[in-house]
Amino acid sequence: QVRLVESGGGLVQPGGSLRLSCAASGNVYTIWSMGWYRQAPGKRRELVATITRTGSTNYADSLKGRFTISRDNAKNTVYLQMNSLKPEDTAVYLCNAGGVVTHDGTGDYWGQGTQVTVSS
Repeated sequence: QVRLVESGGGLVQPGGSLRLSCAASGNVYTIWSMGWYRQAPGKRRELVATITRTGSTNYADSLKGRFTISRDNAKNTVYLQMNSLKPEDTAVYLCNAGGVVTHDGTGDYWGQGTQVTVSS
């Protein structure tokens, strides 16, 4: 059983920063892609950023320059550094792991999400 556990969310003032972490646990051999999505109330889930095992990144155009994704393959952990946060960044941030290889095969997984609230 693969489990993704996010941490690092919280309340921050506009212009502030947060760093999210997501660690995959379980009988994981390798993970191809890890990433972050977000969903605000009443809105569709949207891509924030993804990163492959080889370090290739993909960002939502609107977030380039403010958010940075990184990962530690040895720890099966992905990070999201968020700077210059705006109220419109308020959402539940969900971690995704794609192409997760375990003893039982390959699959995709989602975390439970961590709340990020940007407000003064």
